[in-house]
Amino acid sequence: MQLSVDPAAATPPYEQIRAQIADRARSGELPTGLRLPTVRALAEELGLAAGTVARAYKELEADGVVETHGRRGTLIAATGDTAHRLAAAAAAEFAERAARLGLTRAEALAAVDGALRAVLPQA
Repeated sequence: MQLSVDPAAATPPYEQIRAQIADRARSGELPTGLRLPTVRALAEELGLAAGTVARAYKELEADGVVETHGRRGTLIAATGDTAHRLAAAAAAEFAERAARLGLTRAEALAAVDGALRAVLPQA
């Protein structure tokens, strides 16, 4: 697995690692079940602190892109089901909060639409 980090980029190194692994997992370049290098091995390979790689792995796990299995290591997860499940949970949490704030359905949808436009490319 060949990753690169640009130390001069505005994006922090952990986010560069996270994004590259997530993109490759989604595209299938990194297949489900593939074991990733250990935190220390990848940190050494990239010339980074182990904590930087650990943060990237932790965020990937929180997003359902990877799963950590103790001695078996960190593996690429089956992202389709996990991603949809996590998105549904986040949507439910947002809906509950919007209701507590007294937003109308239209106001809540406008907030979601604005947030999505800020982070997702136009299709």
